[in-house]
Amino acid sequence: MFNPLSVMRKMTAFSHVIGGYLQYMGTLSVNQNKLQKRLRRLAGEAVADFNMIEEGDKVMVCLSGGKDSYTLLDVLMHFQKVAPIRFDIVAVNMDQKQPGFPEHVLPAYLKELGVEYHIVEKDTYSVVKELIPEGKTTCSLCSRLRRGTLYTFADQIGATKMALGHHRDDIIETFFLNMFFNGALKAMPPKLRADDGRNVVIRPLAYCHEKDIQAYSDLKQFPIIPCNLCGSQENLQRQVVKDMLLDWERKTPGRTESIFRALQNVQPSQLADRNLFDFSQLRIDETAASRFVNVVNI
Repeated sequence: MFNPLSVMRKMTAFSHVIGGYLQYMGTLSVNQNKLQKRLRRLAGEAVADFNMIEEGDKVMVCLSGGKDSYTLLDVLMHFQKVAPIRFDIVAVNMDQKQPGFPEHVLPAYLKELGVEYHIVEKDTYSVVKELIPEGKTTCSLCSRLRRGTLYTFADQIGATKMALGHHRDDIIETFFLNMFFNGALKAMPPKLRADDGRNVVIRPLAYCHEKDIQAYSDLKQFPIIPCNLCGSQENLQRQVVKDMLLDWERKTPGRTESIFRALQNVQPSQLADRNLFDFSQLRIDETAASRFVNVVNI
């Protein structure tokens, strides 16, 4: 019987064994090979753990022009070559009509890779600038507009999965942002079914460290496109949280790793959410009480 999870675990093991040697044998140093193998291994583990990619999937890789999405595409193209299952990749970039956006960079890069791609044009820049006062953070609205457009496009091209480049650090930062500013214990799940029910979002880099992705991006010399609308704004709350976590890690190495493990080890009965755990039905276990009395009387 075909078991997609079993197949993906085999893919992970295979990826771990061959590491970076298939495509770049003899061109990377020992440390560079270790970096490449580590990223592929961690991404493979995430794909397997959450059954992100299945036989026959059409994976739409959302490419922003940043280090994360370039690394994501690189890793998934490697998996496509070595995986024991067949799946298709379509790279999609959204041109939001930001002034000075280098329209030629991504098409040239993707043509060289030989990957199928689409550039979706949508002037969300004007909408954001019109609705958000000068000096205020534009990220939230920009993200919602972009997400809605990409969801619709994924449905149009028949994509079964939408792959995003969020990594482990993004997930931890989002957890604290939601806790500090939204009063919710909520982060970014490695796999998510969208509210519209039509799209499944996957984050294959969920186990990968940002510092490794940055180092890999530098190594590969990806043609990075800076975000002039939201990502380059200073004093964003996400940057404040990022700095806080970096400070914690400097003072107490391993703390962020412990935080990420905590996100994988949730115990609802030890929190206070009545929707997750029925505290109202907690009663004394009369059987346990009688056993205790018997022990005392012995």
